[in-house]
Amino acid sequence: MPVDFNFMVGGEAGQGVQSVGFLLAKVFARGGYHIFADQDYESRVRGGHNFFRVRVSDGKVDAIAEDVDILIALDRDSIELHQPNMVTQGIIIFDGEKIKGVSGNNGSLLSIPLEKLAEEKAGDKLMINTVALGAALSAVNYDLNMLNTVLVDRFGKGEVGDRNTAAAKAGYDYVQSERKGNFRKIKPLSEAKRMLLTGNEAISLGAIAAGCKFMAAYPMTPASSIMEYMAAKSKDLDLVMVHAEDEIAAINMAIGAAYAGVRAMTATSGSGLCLMVEGIGLAGITETPIVIIDGQRPGPAVGLPTRTEQGDLQFVLHAHHGDFPRAVLAPATIEDAFWVTTNAFNWAEKYQLPVIILTDQHLASSYATVDPLDLSQVTIDRGMLFSDKEDDPSEYMRHRVTKSGISPRAFPGLGKALVVTDCDEHDEEGHLTEDAGERTAQVQKRLRKLLSLKQEIGTPQRYGPKKAEITLIGWGSTYGAIHEAVDILRKEDASVNMLHLNELWPFPAEAVADAVSKARNSYVIENNATGQLARLIKAETGYDVSGRILKYDGRAFTPAYIAQAVKKEGR
Repeated sequence: MPVDFNFMVGGEAGQGVQSVGFLLAKVFARGGYHIFADQDYESRVRGGHNFFRVRVSDGKVDAIAEDVDILIALDRDSIELHQPNMVTQGIIIFDGEKIKGVSGNNGSLLSIPLEKLAEEKAGDKLMINTVALGAALSAVNYDLNMLNTVLVDRFGKGEVGDRNTAAAKAGYDYVQSERKGNFRKIKPLSEAKRMLLTGNEAISLGAIAAGCKFMAAYPMTPASSIMEYMAAKSKDLDLVMVHAEDEIAAINMAIGAAYAGVRAMTATSGSGLCLMVEGIGLAGITETPIVIIDGQRPGPAVGLPTRTEQGDLQFVLHAHHGDFPRAVLAPATIEDAFWVTTNAFNWAEKYQLPVIILTDQHLASSYATVDPLDLSQVTIDRGMLFSDKEDDPSEYMRHRVTKSGISPRAFPGLGKALVVTDCDEHDEEGHLTEDAGERTAQVQKRLRKLLSLKQEIGTPQRYGPKKAEITLIGWGSTYGAIHEAVDILRKEDASVNMLHLNELWPFPAEAVADAVSKARNSYVIENNATGQLARLIKAETGYDVSGRILKYDGRAFTPAYIAQAVKKEGR
């Protein structure tokens, strides 16, 4: 029987919800299952309602499901809020000695004295979440030894590790004795070697693989963990991660590092990117390659700091005044985040321009299993570099007008060529000018880069039959939910396919126009209130889509939500 099973851990901030969720994901990934897990948490240190969902499947998954098979409820709110999503034979694990008077029709209630077992078996009542973890795995008869291995990996072989394994065993044994026959059996499939990564970890790994040696940033959810990852690896990998005083300093530090010759990046969220806008223009006019990560969250202003949205597309396309080229990419999956990031560094240096990667809170903080990455496929393209040995340094001009718009790039202090540039308009040598002819030549030179960059843009990914009555169009992190929604609708005999973009600018107008024109109905699906991709499609192709399926409550799409919305649109 195929395995597609959904766990949820719910509780207050401070109860270890994220820890239990991560360990659940890890133990099933260790057993050869594919995982997709997401976190939902409030912008507060204590209290509030948090939950962590873990989807376990024997096939690849890139989205979360709405149904819940097993709920670990560490407080009453978790039962009341999520009981409606329980499947008919689902189980709600809770501490009946602490949460009294629980009732409901959805899911069977499994009361376990979590705190009592934690004190008696592990000597610490704070380990109730580990007891609950053991109980959840016992309910599906999963291998306890595999859980013990994961716990030891996480907490070590000392006292803390021993207490955690004892707590997990207490929960496991309690369910085995109280619930004979169990709920459903899920056994390890294999010892497949897969990584369990968040989107931000994949971006960080992509930057490292691409040769990034400098990062400057100011902490801002959901991009902060990129800073943390790069800082943790800095000594081992001989790279620099600077915690700047603000976003303005961060982007200017990164531009300075890139100007000096190293691959450099910064990471922020929407309102932090607002502060970086002047720096984007500086990179544009000085033709300095830089990679900028924008982890989107709902705005405007502070908005919803820990929620998700795709509200920055139109902003990043036009950030800063004046006309100059840029590239905008948006990873579709966690694995894709690695490859998009390696590509971003190549484009930045090859075309000497800013490259913006649009991720979002959902992709940034969700976990997925990823097969080992083939690093032999990572290429480093540093673009057109100036060589003292091949060219005359005395004739070097940083902004030489060329047919491609790309000028040879020399690094100050690393050769005999004099490198000059300016944030004012400049001539070929880099000196400030207000000459009309020079100005026109430099603007045209910079914009010519787009002609070649357009050739690099791949065809948007298609899924489903080549010809279909309905085409679902999305970008970035909506990929998994739309992909699965297509499967749901096709099982109901709908004629439907998908077109998905992870390279947004320069815009692949021809391929998108072809898809929209051939479908009877086309729906753009995106996490914003105004249909920003739909407006971009209209502007670049002249085609209007049939409808927009929008979500802007700070939560990600699920496949079931999209399928239902498409059916409603078709009525």
